[in-house]
Amino acid sequence: MFNENSKIVQDYVLLIQNGLKTIDDVPNFHNLREVVSSVLDN
Repeated sequence: MFNENSKIVQDYVLLIQNGLKTIDDVPNFHNLREVVSSVLDN
């Protein structure tokens, strides 16, 4: 459902990279958390 180009994925990645959120703050909704984690790992 979500991919690395999804706006919500990009927003969460930016928030996590800036220390405002953690991966635990990403909702476990469809594949959202998995895609955010994958983008952060790359």
